[in-house]
Amino acid sequence: MSLNDTPSGERVHIGFFGRRNAGKSSLVNAVTGQELAVVSDVLGTTTDPVYKAMELLPLGPVEIIDTPGFDDTGALGELRVKKTRQILAKTDIAVLVADSAEGLTPCDNELIGLFREKEIPYIIAFNKSDSSEIKELPENGISVSARDKTNIHELKERLAAMAKDTGTERRIVGDLLSPGSTVILVTPIDEAAPKGRMILPQQQTLRDVLDADCMAFVTKEHQLEATLRSLSSPPAMVITDSQAFGMVSKIVPEEIPLTSFSILMARYKGFLRTAVHGAAAIKSLRDGDTVLISEGCTHHRQCGDIGSVKLPKLLEKTTGKKLNIELSSGRDFPQDLSGYALVIHCGGCMLNEREMVSRRKTTEAQGVPFTNYGIALAMMNGILRRSLSVFPDLLSEVEE
Repeated sequence: MSLNDTPSGERVHIGFFGRRNAGKSSLVNAVTGQELAVVSDVLGTTTDPVYKAMELLPLGPVEIIDTPGFDDTGALGELRVKKTRQILAKTDIAVLVADSAEGLTPCDNELIGLFREKEIPYIIAFNKSDSSEIKELPENGISVSARDKTNIHELKERLAAMAKDTGTERRIVGDLLSPGSTVILVTPIDEAAPKGRMILPQQQTLRDVLDADCMAFVTKEHQLEATLRSLSSPPAMVITDSQAFGMVSKIVPEEIPLTSFSILMARYKGFLRTAVHGAAAIKSLRDGDTVLISEGCTHHRQCGDIGSVKLPKLLEKTTGKKLNIELSSGRDFPQDLSGYALVIHCGGCMLNEREMVSRRKTTEAQGVPFTNYGIALAMMNGILRRSLSVFPDLLSEVEE
């Protein structure tokens, strides 16, 4: 991904679902104008989900997902169906590809039931209209032909309208600031930071500060004192990388609001309140408990990595307990969480809001506390109330 690419977490995720040989891959290729997926008359050609981030006019930045046939059979087929179900957790808009000659089958109706259960807006594309026209289209149906490119433009237009309807105006921090105010961003450059660039939450927060017509000062933690002294008046807010909370909180005067990129991302992704409540479980951890530390990205873990090194050490120091730590990254988020006493998740910058909500709901349904890096680190550094001072409505719910 280049620095100017839209991150995956900010793209509309469009999943193509259906039975084997309904023409999902052919339709994906027709919609994108690219040979993204292998097509064949052989049943089950698509064996794994195919992802493609791209600009799709008139929608803009999207991530297209071509899924295996939902009616696949056998042991491998069951695994493919399982993967297809997992894709639903991140799907913003679903396209059910049905065969015009057969209409809706029980398998198609099962998928429709899943879309409705998960509240995913969907459209039914009756494919192969060049050889057989569907007699009666449902309200959310469209007759298309991947082969002849019939109604492909119309399908894209309808998807664009659905994407607009599902979009939400979210801000990371801009709505908490007044135009013209000053913000300091504390961005440690450590071994785990990507070479030659800032991490994504820092980039996104900086952009949102500028979009709010505010001034941003970016500094490393060791230069923070000098940065504060250089300002003629106190900043409206200091935002720090969570792993520097302990040091930064001692430098920034109490009257200056202080929070972290991770906490702001939890709010942006819609799970801040859940994360605040979940952090209370840290106090009740016992010897032998297993804690899952999960990241949405798949970067190579390095010496000093926050998820695999710093968080486990601080958890053990804070609780005084001998804990079992398990790690997950990328798309490998466990569905069975019964063995965990707590889940600590990253900010989720690489995951879209729907997938973060799905992960939160999965933990809630199984009665497992769920928090994130920023909230957990603030609590263990004894500054949770202070780090949430920019969200007054949450202060009464803080246990510290």
